[in-house]
Amino acid sequence: MRRRAVAALAAGLVAVSLALVGCTSSDGIAGVGTTEGGDYTSGDGATTTFAPKNRTAPISWTAKDADGGTIASKDLLGKVVVLNFWYAQCGPCIAEAPRLQKLSAAFADDDVQFVGVNVRDAADQAKAFEATHKVTYPTTIEQSGNGAPITVAYTGKVSTNTTPTTLVIDKTGRVAARFSGEITAEQQPVLKDVIQSTLDETS
Repeated sequence: MRRRAVAALAAGLVAVSLALVGCTSSDGIAGVGTTEGGDYTSGDGATTTFAPKNRTAPISWTAKDADGGTIASKDLLGKVVVLNFWYAQCGPCIAEAPRLQKLSAAFADDDVQFVGVNVRDAADQAKAFEATHKVTYPTTIEQSGNGAPITVAYTGKVSTNTTPTTLVIDKTGRVAARFSGEITAEQQPVLKDVIQSTLDETS
């Protein structure tokens, strides 16, 4: 009986230790743990972060925004870029829009640029969505004759198949993190911490 009690206690302590590891980070990112090499994937697969040494090469792209202008990755080097893949009739995209706008405003004085990547709508639909939900950062259009330059650029390198998907790109153009699905109220501070951590990187 005594051996069983000791074994049960030991198992309980291990479980608690593992739970604590999954909720903390050696990189100081709240709610995001790390595995060997510094990478991390949440238990549900929704959040993946990549340590600087494990990131793939910078990814380049050039796309048209909703006003017909051009946005190019080369012009964003030196900034942390947050790419949010969305479309107007997507329920989770609607739900997360004010959270992303709030984060964009929070980093307005920093070297951080949010960019929407509309994967389905015409420019007028995208602009109407931005007006309705008070989104102030630019959106690129992946359809309506513009092709899908950003989606194509990341194909085979990081999955953007789920809509919405949010990528955090480091200052050299490499993918630092991927959030699959809606940025929920619970994920919002995690995304904020990932952006700040990536912004604080020296290389």
